[in-house]
Order: sequence, then structure tokens, then C-alpha cells
Amino acid sequence: MFAARPATKADVPALLTMMEDFNAIEAIAFDAEAFAPRVRELVESPHIGGILVFTVDGAPIGYAVVTFGWDLEFGGRDAFLTELYVVGDRRAQGIGQKGLAAAQAWARDGGAHALHLLVRHDNAPARALYDRAGFKTQPRLVMSKLLG
Repeated sequence: MFAARPATKADVPALLTMMEDFNAIEAIAFDAEAFAPRVRELVESPHIGGILVFTVDGAPIGYAVVTFGWDLEFGGRDAFLTELYVVGDRRAQGIGQKGLAAAQAWARDGGAHALHLLVRHDNAPARALYDRAGFKTQPRLVMSKLLG
């Protein structure tokens, strides 16, 4: 039985293990010691967002990270799905679709009027999932700069 629930501090070790795999797949440098306080802060600060833990029969099998922002174009509060992950042996079983739906509902319940995400151009399965869920490419290029 699939379920999605907000993460707690007790989930941090399992989340860090899954995040290590997510970041390896995405070719993002990952240091569990550096990420741990960030994960704890997000779990303990629902006003900035949260992490949903996906479980099947109580066992964690994935997660979603959703953070809140504000944008006039999108009606005020919006949200960013910064990570959606399902463990390898649970992929292609509909878990990602259920997790994405849970993340959308969680963002909406948190007052968000839009949910944004990033996906690698070469990640065809993820792009297909997001396309089926109604996500559209915006006519803007996302650019980032580290501050400090």
C-alpha cells in the first residue's frame, strides 16, 4: 500500500541514503555530512517547504522535496519540486506518478498556485512522467548563480 507523508527528523538517515543515490544519478556532488543539516532544517521548517517520504507497506521507497517561493506571475505563493526520487527496484511501477501527485497536493495544500521543476534533458522517463502529469516547458531558460 503506497503512502506519502511529511518527513520527520527520524527519517533523515534514510533520506540521506536515498539522496546520495539521487545526486549520483543527477551528477551532483553530494556530501551527507554537509546535506544533513539542510535536510533537518527543511524537515523542521514547514514555512519554507518540506520533504515527503513515499512508503509501501511502511518501508521508505522514495521522496519528494518541495520548497516554497513567491511569484507575481503565478498568483503569489508558488512551489518548486527540487527532487523526486524512487529507489531503483521500485521504478516503473507507478510510484513516481503517485509521488508526483502527492507532491502536487502537498504544495497546493500549502497555498501554492503553481509547481515548478527542473529535469535533465536526457532523462526521458522523468520527462515522460512530467508530461503525462501536465507539466509544460516555459518560454524561459532557468539560470542560477551561487550567492556567497
